[in-house]
Amino acid sequence: MLRSALPATALALLATALAPAPTTYAADGGSDAASSSSAARADTSARSATARKINHQAWDGSAQWKQGRSTAVKVKRGRVFHQPSATTSTRSLGGTTYTTARWNGPWHRPGFSFTELIASWEAKTPGDSWIEVEVKGRAADGRRSSWDLLGRWASGDKFVERTTVSGQSDDLASVNVDTWRAPAGLVAYRLRVTMGRKAGASSNPPSVGAVSAMASRLPSGSVQASAPGVVSKAGGTVLPVPTYSQMTHQGHYPQWGNGGEAWCSPTSTSMVLGYYDALPKPKDYSWVPAGHNDPWVDHAARMTYDHGYQGTGNWPFNTAYAARQTDAAFVTRLRSMRETEKLVAAGIPVVISIAFDRGELTGAPIGASNGHLLVVVGFTRDGDVVVNDPAGASNGAVRRTYDRGELENAWLPRSGGTAYVITDADHPLPSPENHSNW
Repeated sequence: MLRSALPATALALLATALAPAPTTYAADGGSDAASSSSAARADTSARSATARKINHQAWDGSAQWKQGRSTAVKVKRGRVFHQPSATTSTRSLGGTTYTTARWNGPWHRPGFSFTELIASWEAKTPGDSWIEVEVKGRAADGRRSSWDLLGRWASGDKFVERTTVSGQSDDLASVNVDTWRAPAGLVAYRLRVTMGRKAGASSNPPSVGAVSAMASRLPSGSVQASAPGVVSKAGGTVLPVPTYSQMTHQGHYPQWGNGGEAWCSPTSTSMVLGYYDALPKPKDYSWVPAGHNDPWVDHAARMTYDHGYQGTGNWPFNTAYAARQTDAAFVTRLRSMRETEKLVAAGIPVVISIAFDRGELTGAPIGASNGHLLVVVGFTRDGDVVVNDPAGASNGAVRRTYDRGELENAWLPRSGGTAYVITDADHPLPSPENHSNW
């Protein structure tokens, strides 16, 4: 069995989802599941009680940054920059004193009582600098939670160890690695971003280009396979995403997870970056010894390693790493493979988080996993899913085709349909105004 990418998060989802649900429910309750027949209308009505409620909200660009309240911050070129002033606060971290700047976001109501939230960000942390992302929630009766830390992050690891702090279960919510959980449900939240910079530094301040959050409330239970969508109906397509195997890195860098079984997430992220021609430059991984296969995967593992969780499977740490290369990446949840097909049709491969027991995923290179990530790269004309599964023993064994229903059941009930959406300027998101989850 592979070491889980996020074991507690993936396995706790079923136990904490509060919305009542039958044993099975339809997976394709998206905006394109349309029919004029009375049977289809009845099916839609039956699914309403088990709807997959997902909202992704982003703040980026000067106008949106100005919706929040700022301290020691300057907004320019669509980013918020650390801008020290006479009233700048300081903080000691690891024996170093940092000046801090802060953006407090506005309250956001996703439109339903949510039970889980995952934040994402795109940031630059030159020199000895870092950012923190926190969240505060509000219940329907007006009670408010404390600020909970979702991650302390830096693009490098020379000065600050990026980390999460699980627990923080003092009031309405708690943190499980990178996932904020509120079992009783909350109706609103706000994000807070703090930037730290070594005191006395005078150039290259840290900055944030985007921060976002995915809030969800999901049904439990297995799913019925979604009907093939736009890509399959067009005869199928497969994106030319390069194939990298995590298994060829077994034993690499014990301090960052030891490669092999533990590196499914950075390997999947690297495959998508390779597709966009956005891998790190050779000088960035020049510390990797000659002879290491695909040394950019070693780089991704090091730069996504969560010292609190002690693994490379932190979802937003992977998208933050990718966003430094392509400018746009975030964690969200999708409702079915129909939404994934829309992204593939736009030329966007999708990293998904799955878990499965023996016999549940035909053709997988491993028998079972309680937490694994792979890349959806296309679909057959019958709707089955073409993937790059990094658990293949070699790069040539990574490309697989999985049964649509089996893969949806390894994905939707087990991680809630969690996905990394990584894009670049040439591959914009399809019709974002029509989708609440991107």
